[in-house]
Order: sequence, then C-alpha cells, then structure tokens
Amino acid sequence: MVTGAAPLLALTQGDPAGIGPDITLMAWLRRDADSVPPFLYLGDPDVLAARAIMLGFDVPMREADEQSGASVFNEALPVLAVPAGVGVEAGKPDSATAHGTIRAIELAVEMTMLGKAAAMVTNPIAKSVLYESGFTFPGHTEFLADLGRKVTGQPGMPVMMIAGPELRTVPVTIHIPLKDVPEQLTTRLIYETCRITAHDLNRRFGIEAPRLAVSGLNPHAGENGALGLEDDAIVAPAIRQLRADGINAVGPLPGDTMFHKAARETYDVAICMYHDQALIPAKALGFDDAVNVTLGLPFIRTSPDHGTAFSLAGTGKAKPNSLIAALKMAAEMASRETVHGST
Repeated sequence: MVTGAAPLLALTQGDPAGIGPDITLMAWLRRDADSVPPFLYLGDPDVLAARAIMLGFDVPMREADEQSGASVFNEALPVLAVPAGVGVEAGKPDSATAHGTIRAIELAVEMTMLGKAAAMVTNPIAKSVLYESGFTFPGHTEFLADLGRKVTGQPGMPVMMIAGPELRTVPVTIHIPLKDVPEQLTTRLIYETCRITAHDLNRRFGIEAPRLAVSGLNPHAGENGALGLEDDAIVAPAIRQLRADGINAVGPLPGDTMFHKAARETYDVAICMYHDQALIPAKALGFDDAVNVTLGLPFIRTSPDHGTAFSLAGTGKAKPNSLIAALKMAAEMASRETVHGST
C-alpha cells in the first residue's frame, strides 16, 4: 500500500457524458479549501478540457502517471489519458464510449492492487450504456469484484455501504424487486454481510469493536411472528451466530425506530434487509455528503453516492460534495489500513 502523508488516489472518469468531468474539475478547484487529497484522473483529457471551457473553469491540466501525479497536483490536474473513443457531448451518452469507461476502471484497479495508488475512487457510470456495448456484469461493484478475483485468485463478496457524516448503512439485498427480497434473504447472506462489514470497519475505518444494529425485514421486526415469520426464522439466527463469533450485533430491530439520533448513537453501522430500508435514511441524513463504499474487496474503492445526472452535465449545477467526501474517505481508509498493517 502507498505510504506518506498524501497518498495518490486513482479517480476514474465514469461516463464521460455525465457529471464526472464536471465534479472532478470542481473538486480540483476546491483542493485547498476542502483539503482534497491528490488524485490522478483516468480519462479523456480532451473531454475534460472541453467541459472546463463549457463551465468557464480555468483548470490547467498535465499528462501524468502514478509516479508524477501527486507532485503536480497542486499546480495542475494530473491526467492519465484514457481516450473516450468518440466525440463526447455533455448530457448525451453514447455506447461507443463504453470501452474507455471500462478501461479506466481496469487501470485504476491495477494501479491500486499493485500499490501504485492508495485507493481508487470511481465517478458514476450508466449501466445501460455499458450494456449496449456488451457489458455482462450486473453493475460496477460486481465488475470490481471480478477484477479483484482475477488478481488474487480468491472469490470475494462485495458489500455496499453508504457512509455519511451521521449514519452508515449496509443493505443485505440490493437491486432486486421488493417482492423478491424474502426469497433471496438467507441467514447465511445476512451473516456474511455482517462479518465482512465488521472486518472492514475494523481494518479500514479504525473501529476496534464495531457495533452492528441489524434491522428486521417486516414491520416491528415481525411482532413475534404476527407480522411475518422471516425475522425469527432467518434474521435472528444470523445474529446469534455473529454474537457467538464475537461480533457485536443486536437485533432484529424495528426499521422505523433505528434511525433517530439517540438510536444512531448506539451503533456504528445499520445492517438493513433491503435497498430502500438502508438508502432512504442514509440519503435523507446526508444526501450531498454520503459516500458509496465497497467493502469486501482486496482494494479500497469509494464513489460518490449519486448517478451520472446527464441532465446536469455541463450546466454548472452539479455539486462536487459527494466526490470530495469520497476522495477524502478513500485517503483516510488507506492511511488506517497502512497503520493497521504495520502494527
């Protein structure tokens, strides 16, 4: 892992027609005011320069690599050129750019796995655009997990965590219809999600004994079976096993009483049974500042907690807050992991 006070981060361009270039430029402009850690942008320099002109930003850019990126960061935005492959118009996605988008992700993983970057941060992609070009993974996270597996030879289980200033949440099931959640939810899945979360909160967030609050699936956590059997039959056994293994997990807890201020003070992360149960409170409490963190990977990856926002690209209305938070969190995680590994 890269060491030093200001480790270099690898930042991917995401979909070049989205707001990734916009918020990258804004983050660099706010590097001093917001103490943004040095990053190397992996993307098309022509797209970035055109977007700067469109937004009226005076941003010097310099071709760089993992060796020179940090040293030039204060004076210019360092760019490792990954051509988009076609002319890019802000707000108008084109599947012809998919190869460049994917290549930037592959390079960032390679740099991070080889210790040439401390961590990777990904700008938002549009899965539909990648699907049109033959992309076969369900999403960004699954692709990253496969890249990590190819390097280590070990299968991994990626876990999505949304981390904001006031709340961390993890959904056990993610992008599936609500009607399918009870069928997909298993004791083993809950257990493994919690185990990976606890491990990475310790290793990469510096929390010695993470406290996990595990929600129920049904209203009132099933009300002793009156409102559903899944909480007693599926969720509770996972919690018992976690506690037997020395992990501080409590629940199943009613989802409607887990997120007020006093409740949040009793745990370090909320483990939720489905997508919206986790993301609604996370985004309500930190919409502009929340970060998408992928746990369970053999490298550190964070991302802004929002999408490509094609309608905002090139308008100057996009906010860089979540990207800045993702960059800072990635650097902090890398520094903690370095310290953890050296003790």
